[in-house]
Amino acid sequence: MAKKQKVEAITPRDEDFARWYTDVISKTEMVDYSPVKGFMVIRPYGYAIWENIQSEYDKKFKETGHKNMYFPLLIPESLLQKEAEHVEGFAPEVAWVTHGGGKELGERLAVRPTSETIICSMYSKWLNTYRQLPFLYNQWCSVVRWEKTTRPFLRTSEFLWQEGHTLHETAEEAQEETMQMLGIYRDVAEQYMAIPMVVGRKSEKERFAGAAETYTMEALMHDGQALQSGTSHNLGQHFTKAFEITYLDRGNNQAFPYHTSWGVSTRLIGALIMVHGDDNGLVLPPKIAPTQLVIIPVAQHKEGVLDKAWEIKNKLAEKFKVEIDDQDGYSPGWKFNQWEMKGVPIRLEIGPRDIESNQCVLARRDNGEKIQVSLDDLDVTVEKLLDEIQNNLFQKALERREQKTSIAINLEEFKENLAANPGFIKAMWCGDRACEDKIKEETGATLRCIPFEQEIIGDGSCICCSKKAEDMAYFARAY
Repeated sequence: MAKKQKVEAITPRDEDFARWYTDVISKTEMVDYSPVKGFMVIRPYGYAIWENIQSEYDKKFKETGHKNMYFPLLIPESLLQKEAEHVEGFAPEVAWVTHGGGKELGERLAVRPTSETIICSMYSKWLNTYRQLPFLYNQWCSVVRWEKTTRPFLRTSEFLWQEGHTLHETAEEAQEETMQMLGIYRDVAEQYMAIPMVVGRKSEKERFAGAAETYTMEALMHDGQALQSGTSHNLGQHFTKAFEITYLDRGNNQAFPYHTSWGVSTRLIGALIMVHGDDNGLVLPPKIAPTQLVIIPVAQHKEGVLDKAWEIKNKLAEKFKVEIDDQDGYSPGWKFNQWEMKGVPIRLEIGPRDIESNQCVLARRDNGEKIQVSLDDLDVTVEKLLDEIQNNLFQKALERREQKTSIAINLEEFKENLAANPGFIKAMWCGDRACEDKIKEETGATLRCIPFEQEIIGDGSCICCSKKAEDMAYFARAY
């Protein structure tokens, strides 16, 4: 039987970015389309990436005292109606259950778009005294938001996420929690996923429905569009008052606690793909890759080659996530291309001549470099190389983001920058909703965040109305 020589080609990234993205997620078997429009099937390779992301976040949540719980998928309509601003914000996206067991229900049940209402209803039962505070709880689950247009990982009608919901005695403690969780989100995204983030607060228009303040981390994709990658909300007492969550405070008086919520989702996988991927497919940071190193035996039919490959695999597997591809019917070249497409950080090639010379070839996925290395202390070499790849991917993403970040002092310059070099645009903004709306209407760009690190651009005037600006903000077209 002839060996399969080539993998199916991927659409070049700069030729058709949307098609490139679809090719990558389908040909690497990360995801597939389900029979229900807008709902995705996450296949083992894609789910393994999610498990690695989830593991890092869950570890940090627990290190900061948070505990996992689980709340029901279905929420009575009466609970959603208790907080008018919240239900108004989610109403267009809610999926409703109207029948159960063949009978019409007495009250419609919402398939959770988010869980503030169901969680608050339980918190109102559980909280009695300040001695119980803070409540530091999180759940890993899926939510449903009936989207008009969908793309796997980026925007789907059902997606996986975590949602933390905490209660605190004071406004200061709630704000500290809100910022702590944003910091955790950023740390994992940058240190493990190698994605540089811009962090700051959302405008009033872009706040989570019912929040006093929403904070966000924003990533820039290869095509110059932004992706909201995680949000942390200070909800104040909006929900605690609406759901009558009260407790006896230190003065023995009834008081309302302060509330936060925060979440990241499987759209982070979309960010990984679009920040690091190239024309050959995925490029995965070692700390988040399901497989960090793949061994390809060359001329594996020859005596001793497979034995040596498995010997190396067993040794390296003590420290790293390693696979060996000893499939019959596929040429080494096909295997090289296949694993390159899957984004594995290091490929190890070994054949009869390598074994005789007590060496192997290591190929880096991030830059394509191939080096011959001794089999002695191979684990040390691999560890060093993985660290270099991790750091290189972050630096490359950071440099690209900086290259695609510009400044504008008026709306005309804003439009020119967006056309010539799509990406983040830093500009002064007066804080007026009308100016924010006009910028979006004329350019398609939205205010992504007001960064914590402020600077004055030009004479400090709003790019839209020329009035004295309140803040410098990041704008971009976004997914």
